[in-house]
Amino acid sequence: MRRIAIIGAGQAGLQLALGLQAAHYDVTLFSERTAERIRHGRITSTQLMFGPALALEHAAGLDLWGAQAPAMTGLEMNHWDPAGHELRVRRFTTSYDTEARSVDQRLKLSAWLELFASRGGRVEHRAVEAADVAGIAARHDLTVVAAGRGTLSSLFGRDARRSVYDRPQRTLAAFYASGVTGRADESDTCLRVTGVPSVGDAIALQALTVGGPCEILLLEAKPGGPYDCWADRPGPREGLRRAVELLREYAPWEYERFADAEPTDAGAALYGAVTPTVRDGVAALGAGRYVLGMADAVVANDPLTGQGANNAARAAAGYLDAILRRGELPYDRRWMSETFEDYWEHARHAHAFTDLMLRQPSAEQVGRVLAAAFEHPEVAHRFANGYADPADYRDWLLDPERADAYLSKII
Repeated sequence: MRRIAIIGAGQAGLQLALGLQAAHYDVTLFSERTAERIRHGRITSTQLMFGPALALEHAAGLDLWGAQAPAMTGLEMNHWDPAGHELRVRRFTTSYDTEARSVDQRLKLSAWLELFASRGGRVEHRAVEAADVAGIAARHDLTVVAAGRGTLSSLFGRDARRSVYDRPQRTLAAFYASGVTGRADESDTCLRVTGVPSVGDAIALQALTVGGPCEILLLEAKPGGPYDCWADRPGPREGLRRAVELLREYAPWEYERFADAEPTDAGAALYGAVTPTVRDGVAALGAGRYVLGMADAVVANDPLTGQGANNAARAAAGYLDAILRRGELPYDRRWMSETFEDYWEHARHAHAFTDLMLRQPSAEQVGRVLAAAFEHPEVAHRFANGYADPADYRDWLLDPERADAYLSKII
């Protein structure tokens, strides 16, 4: 039986571990936290997942919350700039072809970790540093690094050809809230985005957390602007109150919803910033040993476009298939590189899309597409559904000439 180590118990690591376990591989999973600590800890993500990624979970038998998690059936996009010259609010609402959902990773990952252990899986609860990886790799046929935080990602060199930015483009604040008031219209089941070019984006979505359904408020702040006010890392109650006051000025329709909201629990606030980075998919450890990087460990995106959990699910499914097809052949460097490149073939579209949206308003074709989307439902529908599979953007949104050619057929 082939021995495989997976370092990191997030969406990608656990999904892969459970898939390999079901295929009767000898899997050791390294998790910094126990299931109990995950469940009662702080929030870690907004973890929005679109239809194709949810289908991968369902096919793997890991969709444990489909009947409980609120379904988001579409996108509401708002755009204005109260501090600039654009005082008129532009808005469109359009449907998703398949529903999107968000399940608190504290709920999902703790349950998956317990499921893995209950099926006889071996879990080592400890923090793994970069210096520890060579010893782990020496004891296993294959070692996969699926943890994107801490020193582990430093094992994998930055790919300058594929990495556009060398610093965070946004600062982030996220809150899980209860007591949010609905409007009794179609927007109640939509993911809602309010973009203010001079400030950033306010994103609201429904989710299932440890205590039941809730709403998530994510502020994507342009550095130095009004949304960029989290250096003191306030607690959930003070942080949510501050965020709601910002909504009063920059997203008043969301302020009406969140005015009486309260944090869901003591861990319901998250602050940070992400440098969008693509790294080499394989790390050399010396003595002829290599490890394979996965998901956030080697491809990190800003959460603006909600691609993180979707990329992780795709990485887990792709790596599982590659391992199963490898059979008894060695997991050598060439195979690792090919496995990562197969994943990158899809992930590159999500990464390029996120990079493009971070450049707003300088990415002029995005402005033209969004302007058309506010007037033409078919443009709004195609734009919104590209989030589920950003490969579609390659043929129109990512290239200015193709974007203009597409729009010329519509307008």
